Amino acid sequence: MHDFQYKRSALHAEDVPVEKIANRVGTPLYIYSHRTLLRHYNAFENAFDGYPHIICFALKANSNGAILRALAKEGCGADVVSGGELYLAREAGIPPKKIVYAGVGKTGEEIRFALKSRILMFNIESSDELKAIDRIAGQMKMKAPVALRVNPNINASTHPYISTGLRKHKFGIAMESALENYLLARKQVNTEIKGIHCHIGSQITKVSPFVDAVKRVLSLVRKLRKSGIDIQYLDMGGGLGITYENEVSPYPADLAKEIIPLVNKNDLTLILEPGRSIAGNAGILVTKVLYLKDSPKKKFVIVDSGMNDLLRPSLYEAYHHILPVKKSRRAQVTADVVGPICESGDFFARERTMNSPARDDLLAIMSAGGYGFSMSSNYNSRLRPAEVLVKGASFHVIREREQYSDLSRGVRIPDFLK
Repeated sequence: MHDFQYKRSALHAEDVPVEKIANRVGTPLYIYSHRTLLRHYNAFENAFDGYPHIICFALKANSNGAILRALAKEGCGADVVSGGELYLAREAGIPPKKIVYAGVGKTGEEIRFALKSRILMFNIESSDELKAIDRIAGQMKMKAPVALRVNPNINASTHPYISTGLRKHKFGIAMESALENYLLARKQVNTEIKGIHCHIGSQITKVSPFVDAVKRVLSLVRKLRKSGIDIQYLDMGGGLGITYENEVSPYPADLAKEIIPLVNKNDLTLILEPGRSIAGNAGILVTKVLYLKDSPKKKFVIVDSGMNDLLRPSLYEAYHHILPVKKSRRAQVTADVVGPICESGDFFARERTMNSPARDDLLAIMSAGGYGFSMSSNYNSRLRPAEVLVKGASFHVIREREQYSDLSRGVRIPDFLK
């Protein structure tokens, strides 16, 4: 459910016409609904109410500081995978004891930053990383709080690029090797075991893979406790899907209904890491039609946004609904909606049937609040778009559109070229 709806044939973000925002701020443009964002976060909070838990928003989905501040004010934690994400989470006011740090390639500098920040725990991805964190913590005369990310070998039935829970993936430690790695962690002087972590993928549209993963992890928890290794936190990751096209995705309440009976009476605090399911349908990308082009075999709608702004269709062949900002009664046309990037893979839709757009029409690419701006780039030296947050009848620019001067910011020309 989201707050981008038509009123008198004009698409609105909450109570503000999208056209009004685009005319004021320009395009391409990301627009987020504050009401949708908070409703989706509170759906998780309410679903797990009554059981000890922490909701840690996955910053990889959307790391805009205003979005993070809005979630922080609701009591949200953070799942971070880089020093930059940790910095943004702290800047937004998210308490360190609600921050978990995952990722297969943490650098020494990032580890030191996280230790100084006194985060809740590191989610460890390998024995090599475990040893490195112990060494760095020793140098800092600190104890590093850790959970081991175990790979439960669960097929999440999602796109191969965002499936992470099988043995062939780079993520986590095999279940068969988990005990020996926990024993290693227990021996390490500067490591403190806090929990266990798993994450099986993203855009998962069934509850059953989560249930299977949690059952396997709980079995391991029992073995660990028998070996004298106490586990306080079970971090079950994120990955709950949303509706992009015609998926029927479960609600957080559906997840809670299946998971809480499994973990109940295990004396574990549950950590969840939703990202897309909070931010995805809370945002849209607005773009303007530049040209209409007919080729012998295809029709093209060329817009002013490209794969540098929203990479998902090019990267995953992902589907996004595309709606006119103003409804029309024009005849339907089947066309590719493409951007200005010099790549044949620069498209938002292929063979999409829609009411024929005209030059300067505005189109809304839906479900773009997660993995939209956070995956954007300056490819083709294009300026990254502005971002706007709508609350009721008001809207606020939460990231200014880049200027040409931003493209050369930080560049240094050596003397021999001057």
